[in-house]
This record gives sequence, C-alpha cells and structure tokens, in this order.
Amino acid sequence: MAGAGVPLTPDAPGPGWLDALTLPPAQPGETRHAQVTRALRGAITRGLLPEGTRLPGHRRLADHLGVARNTLVDALAQLELEGYVQAQGRSGTRVSVPANAPPAPSAAALPLSAWAQRALAGQVEDAGGEYVVDFRVGQPVPELYPEAAWTQALARRAAQALRTGTPDDPLGPLETRRALAAHLNAERGAQVTPNMLLLTGGTQGALDALARVFLEPGRVAAVEDPTYPGARAALAATGAQVQPVAVDDQGVQPTHLPAQATLLYVTPGCQYPTGTALPATRRQALITWARHSGAFILEDDYAADLYHAARPPAVMQGVAPDRVILLGSFSKSLAPVTRSGFLVAPPDVVRVLAATRPLTDRVPGRLDALALADVLGSGAYSRHLRRVRSILTHRRDVLLQELTAHLPGWTPHAPPGGLHLYLPLPTGWTEARALERAATQGVALSPVAPLAQERRPPAVLLGFAHLPTEHLRIGAARLAQAWAAPA
Repeated sequence: MAGAGVPLTPDAPGPGWLDALTLPPAQPGETRHAQVTRALRGAITRGLLPEGTRLPGHRRLADHLGVARNTLVDALAQLELEGYVQAQGRSGTRVSVPANAPPAPSAAALPLSAWAQRALAGQVEDAGGEYVVDFRVGQPVPELYPEAAWTQALARRAAQALRTGTPDDPLGPLETRRALAAHLNAERGAQVTPNMLLLTGGTQGALDALARVFLEPGRVAAVEDPTYPGARAALAATGAQVQPVAVDDQGVQPTHLPAQATLLYVTPGCQYPTGTALPATRRQALITWARHSGAFILEDDYAADLYHAARPPAVMQGVAPDRVILLGSFSKSLAPVTRSGFLVAPPDVVRVLAATRPLTDRVPGRLDALALADVLGSGAYSRHLRRVRSILTHRRDVLLQELTAHLPGWTPHAPPGGLHLYLPLPTGWTEARALERAATQGVALSPVAPLAQERRPPAVLLGFAHLPTEHLRIGAARLAQAWAAPA
C-alpha cells in the first residue's frame, strides 16, 4: 500500500524512462555515492521521474547505473532523508517530491543589465586551433620573465606580509609607491609623487575604475581607432558615447578629436596596434585640446618596458600631470601571474578612486606589491629589461628580415616597442582571405578589423616575442607559400 501523501501513478512514467536515466560526469572530488544521488535527484526535479513513480529493484537499478548495490542503497537513503523518495516495504521505493523541491532548470534568458550587455558587446573573441606557427598576439613569453629575481623577492617578503597586522592602504603599500615613483621619474620622465599613485591589478582594472568614476550615458569618451579592445569595451560599458579618433602613420590625429569629451584613451609611446610613436607636435596638440575641453588623457604606457631601442620616449604625463592619467602594468614584463599595475593621476583623482575602490575592487595583494618594491629598488628590474630588450629586438629584426625576403613588395611596420608587427595587406586583399590562406599552411595570425570602429585598410598582426627565431623563419616561409597567388 502506498504511503500517506504519495498518490499512486503507473510504475513506468513513460516508455524508455529507465534508458534516459544515466550517471552525469563526476565532478572534481565527487564520490560515487554522491554522483548517484545527484543523478536521481536531478531526474526527479527535471520531471523524468514524476511523483509516485515506483523505482526498479535495487539490484536492477544498480546494474543499470553501473554501480554497486550498496552504493545505490546509500544514495536512496540520502534521498529519503531529503524527502525525494519514500521506501514502502514490499511496495518498493516511490518518488515523493518534497513540497519545497527546486523547480526544473529554466531555459529563460539571463536578465542581464544594460551594463553587462554593453560589456559583452565589446568583447573580441579569438578563434582557437592548433598551428605549426602561431603568430597570434597576446600570448605569454615565460622564458623572458625574471623568475629568479621575482621568486627571491617573494620569499624575502612572505614572512613579513603574513605577520603584518596593519590594514591595507587603499592606494597600495607606501614602500612600493615610493619605489615605483622613483622608477617612473627616472626611467619614464614622469612627474610622480607617492600620493599620485594607485596600485592596481592591471591596466584593465584601472580603465574600469576610471570609466565608472568619470563616464555615464550622455558623456563622451574618445579612443584611438584602431585601439586596444579592452579599453573601448570598458568605456562603452558605462553607456557613454565612444567616439573613434582616426590613426595614421604618425599615430592619433589631433584634428579629429571631438570638441568636448570627458576622457581620451591613447597609446602615444607605441600605438596599439600599428606600432607608431606619436611625435612631439601631436603630443602637445593633445594636451592643448585636453586643457581646452577639460578632458583627462588616459596614457597607456603598455610598451615602455618592452621598447626595442635603448630608451623609450618620455611619457606625456611628465609634461602635463594635471591632465594626463598614466596607466601601466608589469604583467608582460614580469609575468601575468603578478597582476601588478599602477595608475598615476592628480591627487584629487586618486582620492576619489581610493574612496570608491572598496565597492568594486580590492587592493592588490600586499605580497606582490612588496616584492615589486624590492625588484624595482634593487636594480634587478633594470637588469632584466636590458636582457629582454636585446632578445625582443633580435626576434623583431629576424621576422622583419624574413618577411622582407619572402614577401617582396609587402611593407611590414618595424615597431619601436611591443610584442608584435603590423603588416598592411596589398591592394585587393582582405583580412579574412589572408587569414584563411595562412591557416592552410598551418600559420595563425590576428586580424586588425575587430580592433577598429571605423573601416580602414586591411592589415594583420604577427606576434613574435613568444617564438624562437627558427619558428619565425618557418612562419615567414609558410606565409610566402600561402600568399604566393594574388588575392
């Protein structure tokens, strides 16, 4: 006889229902008992086993699921405790859905906010795949990281970081900010004091914080075009109008700037992705425009420590610290795992960012910050950069020479810094066609079109820093084969 409150239904709720009952893939660390329990619970909540359904005998059900009988018995005991089944002696075990059981999963769309929809719309996806030579940008270069210096600094600072009981400074440890200010003033021609520095987890976090503080629907942000897509996405996610400013062979064009804007994002030291260094006359024109319009210039100095020449040009922030907010990161020159970045801004801007930071962010890890202070202050970072610049320059030059030899008539740009080459395509070529032909020879490239808002001449990017010279030579030869025929 059925237990009270459990209406009798046909023993088989539908043809083939037992065949549809299978074990889901085990989750990390999940026991067999928990896996069986989850499978049966899910079948009940999804409606595969309606209330009142009589389950097969223990041995038959265990054999069907491929588990030991004792494992099944333990799972049914757990489900009975939770109220999903009810053992009824000779009548067997029947489904007894608890009154508060969660409903079956819904296929309804996520109720995303307008901010999330704008943020997702700004994402640029890079297709995966396996290639003989992968020139796609954004790949790590672990062999260039100062592993010994960094791990030694971490070891020295670990005990101190664990023992400290003082609260985190919202700007980051003062010791690190002092070392970083000295580095930027000496190496980058900046005008920085420790109270102008905010340590960040990287440039993207700094862009997000600045966008939230300064932008909203109805305001205007200007960006180079083409540009780093993460910058454009962070600014656009606020609902502000993002206006592209055309880039030519000398960098961003000041004559194309909007009359009014709140923020302008630029990469003057090494324009991303074209690799152009902005000349002094244009730098001054940007500063003049910013002072007239009241805008802040966001100067992303991403390639400064990866410059191929002996010394990169000084930052614009050193000329106009009242209008230029300097952004930088050590994720490429030290290692991505460090997540050590910084933002330099007028003190009143830094105070606002520090006060609003707890709502969306946390101060970067103290241990990484203190290790960074040691690496900067000891001279280890400067020695590391001298080694890295030599390697990068050699790899860049090898790729330029190979492309010139294998693709006569093509004109790759020789960037002053960074980790990739910019290669304009000849007349008649499209980026899609160039990438398709390269893939037939096992070579992967990055397109430029996703980085631009406005239509521009087609080009591709070739990351070189992560590839040994032999791979660079092979890649250039394979591209010559792929692109031998006209487009």
